[in-house]
Amino acid sequence: MSQTISESAAAAHGNHAEPTEPTEPAGEPWAPFRQQLLEEGLLVPTGVDGLYGRSGTYEAIAEAMDRLVLRVGADQQATAVRFPPVMPWATFEKNGYLESFPDQMGSVHTFRGNERDHAELLRRTEAHEDRGSMLETTDMVLCPAVCHPLYPTMGGVLPDGGRRVEVYGYCFRHEPSTDPFRMQSFRQHDYVFLGTPDGARAHRDQWIERGLEVLTSLGLPVSSVVANDPFFGRPGRMLAANQRIEELKYEIVTPVYAIERETAISSSNCHLDHFGRPFGIETPDGEVAHTACFGFGIDRITLALLHRHGPDPDRWPDAVRGRLWP
Repeated sequence: MSQTISESAAAAHGNHAEPTEPTEPAGEPWAPFRQQLLEEGLLVPTGVDGLYGRSGTYEAIAEAMDRLVLRVGADQQATAVRFPPVMPWATFEKNGYLESFPDQMGSVHTFRGNERDHAELLRRTEAHEDRGSMLETTDMVLCPAVCHPLYPTMGGVLPDGGRRVEVYGYCFRHEPSTDPFRMQSFRQHDYVFLGTPDGARAHRDQWIERGLEVLTSLGLPVSSVVANDPFFGRPGRMLAANQRIEELKYEIVTPVYAIERETAISSSNCHLDHFGRPFGIETPDGEVAHTACFGFGIDRITLALLHRHGPDPDRWPDAVRGRLWP
């Protein structure tokens, strides 16, 4: 397998103000839906594009979707694991994200100065001046994909048949937008496979089929499409093309807004040996393990349900309510 193709699988997967009521520029197709979400109190604005609080109603939908994902995957006998929304720089350095998506990362910084430095930090803050030179990086970054902290914990020889792991948590990608479907902080619920190349492909195919069934049962018009990750720069365009040629990434999309824009609400990646090699994950026959994941975008699915069925879950179709709240 060429290094270029292996790298193309890397993304299994980049000014703050006081909270105010945001205004929408004219001509944005998502403006009416976002305004409805804000007026209904489903999303709470923070003053930062793509960063919201969520209401109890919103969370009830998201939590019901999370439980549905667990029910659908019960037969996988997957090991459950939860990680915090930050991960070690050491993992970040090895997994290829910095090379492929530097514009989406979020680094954790802190203050380590003395009292004089502190006074200067406060002065710059009050004057709205740049504070970056007074803050130092830590050994942590915000987690860009919920499965990324998993792979360093899987080093060594896998059992026969590989491993299946279920992971859920918050992700961060620096993509500021007023489009509600493009949150900077969002939740992903993944089923991950580690094992042979054939096992990884089979996992991907099985979960695409399951994902389509689950989302269709919720009254969402969906389809699966070959996709690519938004790799950075000129070399990234070749990586994206290779990812499509090899059909390593699929997205399950649904139309939203008046323009019927196709928006991804779930996705599946075959990573090849991209994580197995740097983290020393091997199959019983001594080969480098391949990995694959399928992720339900919990926040995007919640938004798609609100967009499709309206802001009051009590008035949603009985079949949808029965699937979410059996």
